[in-house]
Amino acid sequence: MKKALLTAGIAAAMLATSVSTYAAPSDYRVAMITDSGDITDQSFNQTTYESCMAFANENGVDFQYYKPDGDNDEARIASCDQAIADGYNVIVMPGYLFGATIVEESPAYPDVKFIALDVSEGDIGGEYNTENTFCAVYQEELSGYMAGYATVKLGYKHLGFLGGMSVPAVVRFGYGFVQGANDAAVAMGIENEVTVEYVYGNQFYGDADITAYMDTWYSNNGVEAVFACGGGIFTSAAEAAAKVGGKVIGVDSDQSFVINNYGEGMTITSAMKGLAPTVKTLLTETVLNDNFAAYAGKIENLGLVSENPAENYVQLPVETTQFGEGFTEEDYNALVAAMFNGEVTVSNAIDAAPEVAITLNEYGNIK
Repeated sequence: MKKALLTAGIAAAMLATSVSTYAAPSDYRVAMITDSGDITDQSFNQTTYESCMAFANENGVDFQYYKPDGDNDEARIASCDQAIADGYNVIVMPGYLFGATIVEESPAYPDVKFIALDVSEGDIGGEYNTENTFCAVYQEELSGYMAGYATVKLGYKHLGFLGGMSVPAVVRFGYGFVQGANDAAVAMGIENEVTVEYVYGNQFYGDADITAYMDTWYSNNGVEAVFACGGGIFTSAAEAAAKVGGKVIGVDSDQSFVINNYGEGMTITSAMKGLAPTVKTLLTETVLNDNFAAYAGKIENLGLVSENPAENYVQLPVETTQFGEGFTEEDYNALVAAMFNGEVTVSNAIDAAPEVAITLNEYGNIK
């Protein structure tokens, strides 16, 4: 596995405990635009919003968020236009849906700084102003692997993966999860006993149809734990799991706080992306250090930067993961060290499912 293509500047800023050089915070005003969700989605939007708000409150910076009036490029572009018209000159955008917004807005507003999270070159799909835009993507396959490995080590043998839409980030999460489950099963000598059911809902929210599908998995097929990967789609997995005492694995952020509302102790763990440290680093460098030029034009692929799990951009939540005899916090630390050192490798390929010794049943889309 290649180490994350992380610049020394971001790594140093993430690990620093203080900022030594300051620009006047009043020079910058920060706005966030939500994508298809809102700031209570317990996922990308909420994590980004809370991180921006925390930074703004701590440093006396003006901050506002904007929610587009529709789930389309025109609405996202209109919200960005409004934020800039209102005087905001640092725009934070979470999610791959902002590709078209970057193409439209970055050349139109050369004096505005655009920070795009989880937006790849493929998502942008066209020419844009690299001098005022920074993008970060995450190695989802790594935290997906950690979650799959932990789940099997903790004794669960019949697993499910419920993805939102089969976009690259979700596929990497899913195929990483399958690889982790497989490697744990092989290490335990139980590969013939472990099965992963695999499906996409073809949307990023739960509904009655997807809940019914999950009911079949949990109640009829004996699925014990489902990795619900895609915005609010976890609601369908959690509703079905609650009926039979099943388990759910969260995604992007630590979702235990919302999933456990469906049933006490329902969340085994969450496969997280480091949205919060990315926001803190980029806003610190842009607003306080006036150092955005060091990041402009880059599309960073953020993953492991240390043997220490807490210092990485992909990880499991230590405080809420249900560690047990089969997989302790010490085991987690050892796994992360092995991944960082290249002793454990994880494929990021998304064109075909990984070859595994466990049983993998792929069903395509529910809808």
